Amino acid sequence: MRMHKNWTILMATAAVIGGLQAGTVLAQEEPQTGGVLRILATGEPDHMDPTLAGMVTTNNLMRAISRQLVSYKASTDPTVAITPVGDLATEVPQPTDEGLTYTFTLRDGAMWNAPSGARQITSADVERGFKRLCNPHMQAATLTYFTALISGLTEFCDGFAKVEPTPAAMKVYMEGNDVSGIETPDDKTVVFKLKERAGDFIYMLSLPMPAPTAIETLDYIPDSPEYRANFVGSGPYTLGEYTPDTSLQLVRNPAWKADSDPLRKAYVDEIDITMGMQADAIMQQLQSGDGDLAYDINVPTAILSTLAATGDEKLTAMSAGNTNFLFINTVSDNNKGALKDLRVRQALQYAVDKAAIVQQWGGAAVAEPANGIFGIGVLGYHKFDLYPSTDAKGDPEKAKALLKEAGFPDGITLKMPYRNKDLEVATAATIQASLARAGITLEMTPVTAADYYSKFMTNPVNTKDGTWDIAPVGWTPDWVGGAARSVFQPQFTFDGTHQTYNYTDYNNPKANEIAAKAINATTPEETGKLWAEVDELVMADSPVVPLIANKNPRYRSEAVKNFQPYALGVEGDWTNLWLER
Repeated sequence: MRMHKNWTILMATAAVIGGLQAGTVLAQEEPQTGGVLRILATGEPDHMDPTLAGMVTTNNLMRAISRQLVSYKASTDPTVAITPVGDLATEVPQPTDEGLTYTFTLRDGAMWNAPSGARQITSADVERGFKRLCNPHMQAATLTYFTALISGLTEFCDGFAKVEPTPAAMKVYMEGNDVSGIETPDDKTVVFKLKERAGDFIYMLSLPMPAPTAIETLDYIPDSPEYRANFVGSGPYTLGEYTPDTSLQLVRNPAWKADSDPLRKAYVDEIDITMGMQADAIMQQLQSGDGDLAYDINVPTAILSTLAATGDEKLTAMSAGNTNFLFINTVSDNNKGALKDLRVRQALQYAVDKAAIVQQWGGAAVAEPANGIFGIGVLGYHKFDLYPSTDAKGDPEKAKALLKEAGFPDGITLKMPYRNKDLEVATAATIQASLARAGITLEMTPVTAADYYSKFMTNPVNTKDGTWDIAPVGWTPDWVGGAARSVFQPQFTFDGTHQTYNYTDYNNPKANEIAAKAINATTPEETGKLWAEVDELVMADSPVVPLIANKNPRYRSEAVKNFQPYALGVEGDWTNLWLER
């Protein structure tokens, strides 16, 4: 990720495999309109309600049926791909009032496909979208980011929590109460008042969750069958025929106006999602041309190297800022509290053969050794290595020397659980073999993928009792670009209240102090520099061993043209590609 004290912010959201071109539009190509885009999926979207959307893959669906105040251009240029631009808003505003106030102007012609006919999206719809984040039926996954920033939203949510979670009661509360920090002086103007400066506020607004909400939506339980059957869309497509776990059809939204939408061209007439397929079958259909894009799978590792070696131009790798690392248990008394000793934790840093794990995941096309907490495409990511080794293969002798210095000349035995699924099994074996070179014996315990986080890792009793010493985990930020807050705060801060994914209550006051400055920064350059400092401070404490920063390999059919990555969806933008059959 970075060379020590030589920070370079890499905003490579749309990294291209090898030298392959990721859907670059040739001069002679002319956009084609019409046709049906065929999406193949193993399962169905986690939600069809923007407020509750949570999965990266669901962002592609939301791009087609919903609009936000700000969003991103679909682009193979990594900088362009994560630069926020106006969507429903005419532009991204500069904050006023010393960074505490953001004023947005809505576009004319941005419409709801309302039951009574097309209707302009207004500032009241925008405020309603934020109110709906904390509905008592099911709260949005990103709610706390917004309650921490927008004045009065916490108080509004506290009141909402006491409301009966029925459509009628929730509607009465939302329409009868305001959020003090969201002002709507007229139908086209929305003003946000923040509690503190936040340079990443604009990036948060690109998420689907705070999308405007039409008043008709309040007549239904969020994301219920009734909600889906009466969906009120704002994007170029809207929900059509839907059979749970089988198929979903997206059809043109008659209320959508192309001249009101600078980000979506909507070349195809229809988007059909077929669900319940196996990964191998999906790949076969993409290669044969019987399908166009995969919804929720990467290219399987078994065939990735073959596709890359043949120079297949339909293969692309993109990053969502993913990182994989080992969390180190500094809480338990295992081995007389050995992992509380910095030297033992540093020994782990030198012991791991990261290069071998990169190869396990499919090689340099889809992964690179990681040395910090931030992934590719996050402001703050940079090349540095506090624990260097030749070609990232580890330094067993350095690891042994540190163990000896810490009082373990004969090595140490550690417990490591792992998910018994896909690449996790092979990765665990690779970690075990590389640590053995440094005299570290690993006792491994397989845990089902369904239970690994929900029942095993997030249970603090397992941490305190020493059920694990090191554990492979992964993290994907909640948004792109200025997303370091969503990596650092949940995993590496502790204010006396246990964070679910900060398994050891790790805390560094100096890192917190600089992180606060980074959050308050309002330029990408300053933000990235400060978060880079945070990264190095955390890694000096060695609470985790970064393993790899991975990319998502995607494949498409020959018919797909103008494959321009949509950063939040880590896939080609459905609303901007066209088909040639």
